[in-house]
Amino acid sequence: MEQQSFFITMSDGHDIFVRTFKPNQVTMGHVHILHGMAEHSQRYEAFAEKLCEEGYFVTAHDHRGHGYTAQKNGMPGYYGDQNGFERVVEDVYEILANLTEKTTGRPILFGHSMGSFIARRFIQQHSGMIERLVLSGTGSAKLLHEAGHAIAGQLVKLQGAKEQSLLMHKLSFAGFNRHIENPKTNFDWLTTDEDEVKKYIEDPLCGFIATHQFFSDLTGGILTLKNKNQNARIRPDLKILLISGTLDPIADENGKSVLRTGKQLVDAGLEHVKVHLLEGMRHEILNEKKKDQVMEIIVRWLKDE
Repeated sequence: MEQQSFFITMSDGHDIFVRTFKPNQVTMGHVHILHGMAEHSQRYEAFAEKLCEEGYFVTAHDHRGHGYTAQKNGMPGYYGDQNGFERVVEDVYEILANLTEKTTGRPILFGHSMGSFIARRFIQQHSGMIERLVLSGTGSAKLLHEAGHAIAGQLVKLQGAKEQSLLMHKLSFAGFNRHIENPKTNFDWLTTDEDEVKKYIEDPLCGFIATHQFFSDLTGGILTLKNKNQNARIRPDLKILLISGTLDPIADENGKSVLRTGKQLVDAGLEHVKVHLLEGMRHEILNEKKKDQVMEIIVRWLKDE
């Protein structure tokens, strides 16, 4: 496997950090990974290696406000001054257009958590560009997002767009450990694997508190995901896998939110939507103790005709 990293300049001049993982022989296609909030693309290296073993060319990038993209031209937890969520979605389009020049066929998109929301907005606009979609750690909570969007918008006006949003951070994450007996850290909700939680906490590019503007952009973007007219634009034959842990707080109790999201896509006319709930797993299924089994499930679905 050959690894490379570089920056791609977007149409607005912003530089996005990209990683590529190339197997000795590409036999199965191209998978592009969209990471979650307050983390970065390097955390998906083990998953990329597994996909490479199966013959996939794998790529990933650090979103605006995250990872090496934020280090070069931005700040942690800040998409941009205007239309941040839409701009991050547009980044995916421009990056895929650039990378697919080097491959054949349509790429497969994998989105985790925040990355899953970006992916869901992406398919409302560009579903014909990708072959399949995997949504990991996704969810649906319209009332919370409506309230959060209103609060974040007021905080932007009162305190400034680039101020860290302690209130929104608390409202978003404070309750995520509530179903865990005797949690040892604030991030136990991520995975049952304590070593992986420790790695996250010790990673200087993870766990930051995002800005008021970021929360306003993200919650506003999520609200578009339930728009029936927008979902009607998704091509009906797009194959989608929704995969989450039953103990993932974003998925709600026993994956109820994931099931609602799946139904929403089916109601929009999609013909190939599959929901897979993993018993006893939390938010980061690719960092769970049984992550090898999770990866096998995803790979099998990718190869399923």
